[in-house]
Amino acid sequence: MSSSVDDTTCCPVLELRQYVLHPGQRDTLIALFDREFVETQEAAGMRVIAQFRDLDRPDVFTWLRGFADMPSRAAALTAFYDGPVWAAHRNAANATMISSDDVRLLRPARPGSGFLLRGAHRPDLNATAIVPLLFVATIYSVTVPSGRFAEFFDRSMTPELVSSGARPIAVLETEPSVNNFPRLPVREGEHAFVWFARFSDVTAYDRHVSALEASRQWRETVHSALDLQIERPAEILRLVPTPRSLLPA
Repeated sequence: MSSSVDDTTCCPVLELRQYVLHPGQRDTLIALFDREFVETQEAAGMRVIAQFRDLDRPDVFTWLRGFADMPSRAAALTAFYDGPVWAAHRNAANATMISSDDVRLLRPARPGSGFLLRGAHRPDLNATAIVPLLFVATIYSVTVPSGRFAEFFDRSMTPELVSSGARPIAVLETEPSVNNFPRLPVREGEHAFVWFARFSDVTAYDRHVSALEASRQWRETVHSALDLQIERPAEILRLVPTPRSLLPA
C-alpha cells in the first residue's frame, strides 16, 4: 500500500509519541528505527514526520507520525503492526523500552496549522549527520473549549512569541475521535494544545525565553490569562532531530 498522506495534507491526524527507554538504549532504538521503521511505515499508509532526541531526558525517544484521516489511521496501523517488518524487529524494539503509552492523538488546531513538508527530503539510510537545529514543543493541558483557546493563542500569545523569536511552525490540539487502534493506547480524558517552534540552536532558544520573560505585556497580561486556562504548567520538550528525520523541512 502506498502512502495516502502527501505534502499538502500532512497531517489531519497526528500522533505525538514519547517512549521512556532503559538507560543507555536510546541510540540503539534510533538506529533500529531509522533503518527499519521509516519507509516501511510510510509504505503502510502513514507519514513519519520526525524522530527526536530529548535534550533534557536522555532516556526518552520522541517522534511524530501522521495520517490522512482516522479510518486510514486504523488501516495503516493494522497493515504495519500485522506485517512482516514489525514481526521481525518488535522484540528488539520493545527490549529498549520501559513504556510506550505516552501518546497524544492530535489534529491541526485550525486549517493550515499542521506541519508544512512540501519539498521535504529525507536523508538516506546511510545518513549520520545531526542537523544543528532545535525544535521545541510546548504542551498545554487546557481547561477551556478548544476553539476559545486557539483564538486566545492566535490573538494574544502568538504576537509575543514571534516578537521574542519563536514563530510557531505547527499548532495542534487533541483529536477527539475514539482511538480506533486500541492495541496502541493514547492519552484520554484531557485536552492538549501543542505548538512547535524551530530554533537555530539552544542559544537562540534561550534568547527567546529571556526576551519573553522581559516582556511586560507577556508577564502582566498574556501569561496571567494563560494560567487561568490551563490545568498545570506547560510541558516543554527540547528536541534534536535524528539523522533521518523529515523535519527540519
